[in-house]
Amino acid sequence: GATPHAALALVTLPYAEDAKLERELFELLSGALGVLREAGVTLAGGHTAEGAELAFGLSLNGYAREGELLRKAGLQAGDALILTKPLGTGALFAADMQGKASGADIEAALWHMQQSNAKASAVLRQHGARACTDVTGFGLAGHLIEMLKASGVAARLDLDALPALAGAAALLSRGIASSLQPANEAFAEAIAGNPGHASYRLLFDPQTAGGLLAGLPAERAPACLEALIAAGYRHAVIVGETEQGAAGRIALQVASEGLVPVDVPRSERGSPAA
Repeated sequence: GATPHAALALVTLPYAEDAKLERELFELLSGALGVLREAGVTLAGGHTAEGAELAFGLSLNGYAREGELLRKAGLQAGDALILTKPLGTGALFAADMQGKASGADIEAALWHMQQSNAKASAVLRQHGARACTDVTGFGLAGHLIEMLKASGVAARLDLDALPALAGAAALLSRGIASSLQPANEAFAEAIAGNPGHASYRLLFDPQTAGGLLAGLPAERAPACLEALIAAGYRHAVIVGETEQGAAGRIALQVASEGLVPVDVPRSERGSPAA
């Protein structure tokens, strides 16, 4: 619910001669400026340093009206849970580091990662979202459990509804996973049902530039989903619903057999979705 205003860049450049350092800094800031301009954000300054590895981040500030902020708390029993992007970046990039990932699958994952969550946030708020979070390092399960505990409700997820990046579920079934996966799988203590399902381990896959997870009144969910798809989030889906029960608990169900991975047509890859 906040509007970003200005950013400071935090950059660590690998040790190198001055000309190379300047070139890398120019490339980093050029890329950042392109994205910041699209969001209406000014790059106001920052700090650079030299170190063993390249690192880049942004410290952002903005404005918000207190009553318009979406927080992790606020879910009510009977709310629909909507996820705006497919899962699987953790497994895919772990495989890529080992030279075991498909180039096409990595290309598709990058396409999704470059898709801004800004429009999705606006659509969710327009359709009455009560609570929202991004799905990042703790995976879908970890971030959902945070929301459920903060809201005092439980949830039921449909494993067959989980959207997966092409290749991700197969990699996880082969034991190829992010280094964060084992820690995230500790969240399984709060989950009941279907540990053998093809998409079960996707619940714990840590995401980079993942989508948004939001809860909203069930009667408004179909229209919200339609609006998200129209806004370019073609793989947005209702993954489950909240219910009365022990806060933070998740029950899993399966509506049909199999998991159908999603992909991005090659003609649409290479540029972020609007």
